[in-house]
Amino acid sequence: MPPAVKVPSVGLYERYLALRIRRHEAGPPDHVALVITERDLLERGAYETLTDFFEWAVEYATQITVYVSVLDAAAVPALQRELETIDAPRPVAVRGPGDQTRADAPIRIGIGLGGKHEFTSAVRTLAERVDAGDLEPDEIDDEHVEEHLVFPSEPDLVIKTGAERLSDFMIWQSVYSELYFTDVNWRDFRKRDFLRAVLEYCNRSRRFGR
Repeated sequence: MPPAVKVPSVGLYERYLALRIRRHEAGPPDHVALVITERDLLERGAYETLTDFFEWAVEYATQITVYVSVLDAAAVPALQRELETIDAPRPVAVRGPGDQTRADAPIRIGIGLGGKHEFTSAVRTLAERVDAGDLEPDEIDDEHVEEHLVFPSEPDLVIKTGAERLSDFMIWQSVYSELYFTDVNWRDFRKRDFLRAVLEYCNRSRRFGR
């Protein structure tokens, strides 16, 4: 009878992935974004997993953005209350669908604040400035648009759990981001899954639209 094959423990495998990332010639992402759904947050332990995700991410990134896609707008207030009090290693800014205030905290969370709405709001504000005579149409450039976005900075890596389908999230900001899809559902997402995403990012050659 052949000897049993030893399977590395989860902790050992995570240390192996972390070592590969540390020794990789390409650096890890400085801004990590995560896309989950309101249904994900209904699962048992979902908020604890999100707290863990923040801890994993701050080992590599200085900026973390989480987008919670929402089908039922009535769920937004309850989600916002929960997420505003979540335990996190750095300050958190939470923004809902009606918010226009810029999110400048190291950890930003958007709840149902889709990219189309965010971009439309920025364009509307610029149009109002033109109408008021504060801005000439020919002066409008990328920087003017970005000044009026709720989530201003561009993520290096966007992680989407559960399916290979993008949601209405950071349309302007993520145009050159590396996208990582995993079929692992949020309730089963673990540190090894996050480290796989970071390692995959390191292995890619970023083109920035070129």
